[in-house]
Amino acid sequence: MTASRPFDTNLFDTALFDTVLIANRGEIAVRIIHTLRRLGIRSIAVYSEADAGALHVREADEAVRLGPAAAAESYLSIDRVIDAARRTGAQAIHPGFGFLAENAAFARACAAAGIVFIGPTPESIEAMGDKISARAAVEARGVATVPGLARADLTDADLIAGASAVGFPVLIKPSAGGGGKGMHVVTDATELPAALAAARREAAASFGDDTLFLERYVASPRHIEVQIVADAHGNVIHLGERECSLQRRHQKVIEEAPSPLLEGLENGAVLRAQLGAAACETARSVDYVGAGTVEFIVSADAPDEFFFMEMNTRLQVEHPVTEQVTGLDLVELQVRIAAGETLPVSQDDIVLTGHSIEARVYGEDPQAGFLPTGGRVLRVVHPGPAVGSGVAVARPGLPVGSGVRVDTALADGLDVSTDYDPMLAKIIATGTDRAEALRRLTTALSSTAVLGFETNLEFLRLLLQTPEVVAGDLDTGLIARVFDALPFAEPDARRFAEAALVWDAVGSGAPRGGGATGVGGTGGAAGPWLRGDGWRLGPAAARRWRLEAGGRERVVAVRGAAHPSGSAASGHPTPPNGTDEARVQVDDGPEWRASVTIAGDGHTLVTIAGVTRPVVWAADPDGPGGGGPGPDGSGGLWLAAGGATFRFTERVAGRASAADAEGSPQVVSPLPGTVVLVPASDGGAVAVGDPLVVVEAMKMEHVLRAAVAGTVRIAVSPGDRVTRGAVVATVEPLPTAAPPQ
Repeated sequence: MTASRPFDTNLFDTALFDTVLIANRGEIAVRIIHTLRRLGIRSIAVYSEADAGALHVREADEAVRLGPAAAAESYLSIDRVIDAARRTGAQAIHPGFGFLAENAAFARACAAAGIVFIGPTPESIEAMGDKISARAAVEARGVATVPGLARADLTDADLIAGASAVGFPVLIKPSAGGGGKGMHVVTDATELPAALAAARREAAASFGDDTLFLERYVASPRHIEVQIVADAHGNVIHLGERECSLQRRHQKVIEEAPSPLLEGLENGAVLRAQLGAAACETARSVDYVGAGTVEFIVSADAPDEFFFMEMNTRLQVEHPVTEQVTGLDLVELQVRIAAGETLPVSQDDIVLTGHSIEARVYGEDPQAGFLPTGGRVLRVVHPGPAVGSGVAVARPGLPVGSGVRVDTALADGLDVSTDYDPMLAKIIATGTDRAEALRRLTTALSSTAVLGFETNLEFLRLLLQTPEVVAGDLDTGLIARVFDALPFAEPDARRFAEAALVWDAVGSGAPRGGGATGVGGTGGAAGPWLRGDGWRLGPAAARRWRLEAGGRERVVAVRGAAHPSGSAASGHPTPPNGTDEARVQVDDGPEWRASVTIAGDGHTLVTIAGVTRPVVWAADPDGPGGGGPGPDGSGGLWLAAGGATFRFTERVAGRASAADAEGSPQVVSPLPGTVVLVPASDGGAVAVGDPLVVVEAMKMEHVLRAAVAGTVRIAVSPGDRVTRGAVVATVEPLPTAAPPQ
């Protein structure tokens, strides 16, 4: 491919805004702030109580508190956002994505307040924001849509009655919103009533609108979308397509540009032009102004057949891959179009250069059904120095370097709340072709670590290495098919040894976090006569830990000083023989020579049996004892190495192991969240699998069921906030019959 024309800001001469408020949070707010700063525009952030210490608050020129953590009282409060703009003198508001980005009432409120809404008109938002009316509009223009049942005011009875005509499996979809929230695949009519009830609750909670419709579920579709940009002077162009077929829970995980499907077809350029033309025509049908995305379902078997799915009247999460292959800053285009400027490029100027792939980093546990997690970020390590620096990284026409861009809102010490979407960051890799982009992204994911709660980092890396993804043979059901075969790492003997060696260094007096967490003080007593490390006039005694991680338990013995002797970092005395090496043994395995080097920048090298591996670690303040690993053996330790992360805890007397807890009559919440429903009755009889409590976290519902039959005692009520591990119910098992005499 030939290089695209550089983005020439001298083509613009219209005066821009002085001050712009970003009505959003997280990585998108940070990313918008960086473009505004480059344009010389003052940025205003808004935040909830839960986000008081968030990175977007620190990065902005000014920040305004909106209200409590609940989105309805902060980020979704139109009055409070408008008031914040007035108080700070903002001339325009950028909505980002999610929250108020596709809210026509918000766009009208901005206009009424004399504030420019950086996005399309309220009429365009309404026309395309309601998926039912959008389907009708494009069908009237001859664009094919997926067969389904879609009209206003459909009741559950209407949907149940019409499902058979649509044909199972069916896909329940909210008319409003996006992001996969409220979407349910139903394969049998008996499942439909419960799925409709859950979908309505989720849609109402996420979008304030519980209107639903049905589509026939396409078993192996490819999700391809087209980025369009339109100004207020009648110019509409498309910037090529993105493929977003890799999804879990109907939510995108990996996105790339261009589509490997189109790249592999002889008539790929023709199909790209057809998709682009359909997208531009869709935009023109509602007099669209700004950046938008038209999404299509494309048959992998017959790619010439594509169906309109929806139009997103906002910036997409995955917009960076388009920026990387076109050299255009979409946020800058949005700002300039909102200021009245014309598009600086024509359709003929748009040439896709290279290949770019984005991975979304989520706070979730893939091996627990992708349950949302959350908590305090004890330590974050990004691939390379370019954190949150937006499109300046790996931009075509500039030195590529590592080819990696990171859009993030993560920082050490940040509290990640379950009140919002679980996406934490996006890692984008760009190369001359798809193979190079894949290699760069895989390497970048391996060198990224988020300690403090589970994330999907290892899952992303393993997914990118599957033969199907490498070959570009994608569809929206691929993750479900390959997941069970993904080779997730397990805590082997070396990982337990690494944990014990680092734990030994920390507990012996190293600053907690070793420069890695930025919290805590010094632990333990230094000096040879106050330590129990075995340094006496006789042979050294082993220090033993019974550690748990990943459902496994191992006993690790450390003998001698494994860290730099006498260093301030370790607090260990120099042993009589002057050696810095120790011996480490896991269970009854071989005894290995070992050493640990803890650097001041938080990087640690662990050498075992002559093999050195870098590790990233953080002391866990939520572990037993509340202070991370210490001289008394309390606390926990997060350790990332070799692309996998584990939390190690020490098994202490009187505390049940993870395996023991599986047979407990107590039902605990696997994640922090809010109780939204209690289907069971306190004191009632339940069978195995009966739903007891429904917990909502990060806009998704999670049903907690009875593991044994018996009498249930409910400990929570709807509206209660629960922490991870909180007991929500107890099932008193049925008495076991006495054996016959």
